[in-house]
Amino acid sequence: MPKWSLNFRLWHWLHAAVILGLLGTVFLRKTFLNWRTNSEIIVSKLAEQGVDITAEEAKILAKAIRAPMWEWHIILGYGLAVLVVWRIALFFTQSGKRNYQDLSKETLHKRAVKIGYIVIYAVIAFMAVSGLVIHFYDLIGLTKERAHDIKEIHELLYNALLVFVPLHIAGVVIADATEEKGIVSDMINGGRV
Repeated sequence: MPKWSLNFRLWHWLHAAVILGLLGTVFLRKTFLNWRTNSEIIVSKLAEQGVDITAEEAKILAKAIRAPMWEWHIILGYGLAVLVVWRIALFFTQSGKRNYQDLSKETLHKRAVKIGYIVIYAVIAFMAVSGLVIHFYDLIGLTKERAHDIKEIHELLYNALLVFVPLHIAGVVIADATEEKGIVSDMINGGRV
C-alpha cells in the first residue's frame, strides 16, 4: 500500500505551486512592481523627455502596469481556496490523516512539526477565506474600512508563510539526508507503508 495516495501527492504539489505563485506575486508587488517606486520613475523619466505628468497620473499608470500580475494573485487565491477544501477532505482519508495519528507516540520534535503543520494549515485557510472576503467585500456587504482591516491581518499572516516555506524546504532536505531517507521521492512516487 502506498504511503501517500496519488490524490494527496497531487494536492501537495499543486498546493506548493499555488503557494509559491502567491508569494511570487506579493514579492513582485512589493519590489519590482511597487506602484510608489514605479510612479516616481515614470514622473522622472517622462520629465527627462519633456513630458509633465502629475504624481496621481503616474500612480494610475504604475498600478495599471502591475494589474495583470495582481489578477494572477486573485486567480491563484481562488485555487488556494479550492485546495483548502481539498485538504480538509483529505483529512478524512488514510493518506491525509496518517501524519496526525498516534501523536503521543512521536518524539517531541515530530509532535512539534506535526502541530506546526496544523497551525500553518489554519493560517492558509484564513488566508484563503480572508482573500475571498477582501475581494468580494462589496458583494457580501462589508464596508471598505472593514475590508481594509481584514487585509491588514491577511498581510500580517503572509509573514508566517514567508517563514514556513523556507523552513519546510530546509526541514525536508535535512530529513531526507538524515533519518527519513526518501521522503522527497515518497511524495513523488507514493512510497510504501
